[in-house]
Amino acid sequence: MICFSGSMYHGSPLLLSVLGPLTSKRSGGHHSHIYCSLVFVAVDFIAAMLIRSTGRTLQMARNRSLKSLDLTKSVNNSVNVSAGDTASLIYLWNPWTIITCVGSCTSPIENLMVVIMLHGACSRLAPLAAFGYVMATHLSLYPAILILPVALLLGYGPDTPPTKVFLQKGLSANKIDMSDNGKGTSQKGFGQFSWKPILHFILWVFIWSCYVLSLNSIILNKVGGLQEMFEKTYGFILTVKDLSPNIGVLWYFFAEVFDFFRSFFLIVFNMNIIFMVLPLAIRLKHRPCFLAFVYTAIVAMLKSYPSAGDSALYLGLLGLFANELAEMQFTFFLFFGYIGVSLLSPVMH
Repeated sequence: MICFSGSMYHGSPLLLSVLGPLTSKRSGGHHSHIYCSLVFVAVDFIAAMLIRSTGRTLQMARNRSLKSLDLTKSVNNSVNVSAGDTASLIYLWNPWTIITCVGSCTSPIENLMVVIMLHGACSRLAPLAAFGYVMATHLSLYPAILILPVALLLGYGPDTPPTKVFLQKGLSANKIDMSDNGKGTSQKGFGQFSWKPILHFILWVFIWSCYVLSLNSIILNKVGGLQEMFEKTYGFILTVKDLSPNIGVLWYFFAEVFDFFRSFFLIVFNMNIIFMVLPLAIRLKHRPCFLAFVYTAIVAMLKSYPSAGDSALYLGLLGLFANELAEMQFTFFLFFGYIGVSLLSPVMH
């Protein structure tokens, strides 16, 4: 199977070897796209269940943090919706998710790998998080920036209130009762960073990377090898050789209108995502899962070849923070503004 003989496919050879037979013509001359769509439906369902489990993990971590701050009464009296159930339903019944399944787009598999990575990191399962990270970066280059949220999730655990809140609580407790050392010790545990899961994660990333590259090398043994794979996948993403209009209107507009500044704009647009990584990580280091959501949304807006599946992922992850964002201002205008922009997106095709 020649993976990169034309300009139609620039994805993973592993993915093509699995899904390629499902899209071939049958003896009757009909395409079997229905089988491919069913696979994507199953993949989306698995991703939704993992999002639901991740939401429950975040909810339990939030309750533990509030109880450690002596806010048990607030936890019991608060009326919170199940963030995991909300997020999974949003992801499953999102119009973008349905469109990607009907169109047999490979985005659901990429989204599943990102969700596996976040689920493994929230559960502090280094092998699972490493598998999701390696596969997500293999299928698409941009999930590589999620290394910071994953490291924070493995080191600190799921989202908690800022560290200064625990420090203030510990200082006030010491002022009230200097003899009570147990309580002060328990508060310090929330701010400690554990390097052991990080080292396990790095080890498993190396193992999974070697395994994935070995499989790709076997598949591409007679058709160019790994060098051609990197040129046709990562190189295609970074150099933006295909200037066909798409919903990534920024790339098309600037590259076509200012062709003599093409190299400059390529550097600026590719670095635009990287410039936001460190400041957001410093500001949201106590909310690593929310940080991952922010990174995912930024990538969906600024990547070179965006798709409807990218929007489906970050909208599904948005449901994980339904309780925190319930009182966000201008929700009505944001919601209908997003619908209006979505309806206008086919204009760029």
